Amino acid sequence: MAPPDVDSTFQRLEATERQLYTTHARTVESGGKPARPVRVKRGAQPDFPGLTALQAVAWKTFKERARRSPSNSPTLEEDLLKAHLRLRADEYVAYVLFMTWAVLLPLGIVIGAVIYVFLGIVAGLGVLAILLGALLAVVVVVMGYVSLKGGPASRAKSRGKKIDLKISSSMSFISAMASADVNVDAIFKELAKQKIYGEVAEEAAWITRDTELLGVDILTAIKDGATRTPSKRFQDFLQGVVTTATSGGQLKPYFLLKAEQYERENKLELLKRMETLGLLAEIFVTTVVAFPLFLVIMLSIFAIVGNYGATVITFLWAIVGGFIPMGEIGFLAFIYMIMKEGA
Repeated sequence: MAPPDVDSTFQRLEATERQLYTTHARTVESGGKPARPVRVKRGAQPDFPGLTALQAVAWKTFKERARRSPSNSPTLEEDLLKAHLRLRADEYVAYVLFMTWAVLLPLGIVIGAVIYVFLGIVAGLGVLAILLGALLAVVVVVMGYVSLKGGPASRAKSRGKKIDLKISSSMSFISAMASADVNVDAIFKELAKQKIYGEVAEEAAWITRDTELLGVDILTAIKDGATRTPSKRFQDFLQGVVTTATSGGQLKPYFLLKAEQYERENKLELLKRMETLGLLAEIFVTTVVAFPLFLVIMLSIFAIVGNYGATVITFLWAIVGGFIPMGEIGFLAFIYMIMKEGA
């Protein structure tokens, strides 16, 4: 789909020292008054999201089938919006179908053929090799399709976790701005510039986009932001802003209260994570240090007393060379994942 004409969207662009102002973006039919000025960064041009080369081929190939697919649902559209993936639901369904038929299916066939060659021809397993190769091929295709189909939901969930990690520090910034009697729209605009807050700044940037580029009032933009954010905590915060403003309450005490609340919750979450790490440390000492050492001593005694020398030596090599290193690597990877989620 070709992008709209830039000149018809921004008719008159007047250069200023810092920004560009579109003085007549459109004319209101009733009254003939020009629309509100739209402020964008100097030198900025309208950005029209397009498909990549692979996505364009997928859309051209599976366009009609994607539109009729039951996967093309409002739930997928919502997940794409929360994940900030600039695709429609039918475009993403076409991409999933293309990847399944053009990539995953040939890959599964190749893996099945390799398994059959090594187990069927070299090892001589025959029918068992055919069954195992076919099973692995089906698993590759099915797991790949499920992973691609759930990609937007998974990415939206990941964004929600990142928002929850940064929400406490971002509330401190918001409460500090509110203490200086800064307007709500200016608070979100400044928050959007603070990239240190990660996905929270991205959510604030979308709210600022709605107010400054689309001409939406700040309360409606915040309400829309609460609908599309993947974080329940940030959604609760935005809904509280709308409720407080519409009921005649003061936003400054609300911001201060939320900053204290999220700080307490952050401390409780940190304490919970430290208790989990302590429990993992005890499990590590028991299963990876004490138990293998006790097992090595017992097997050594059996090797001395009985006539099981070769068998015991094999078990000792398996414990020392396999169980202990794999156990340590597994615990390190698990602890790294926990610490990474809390970073």
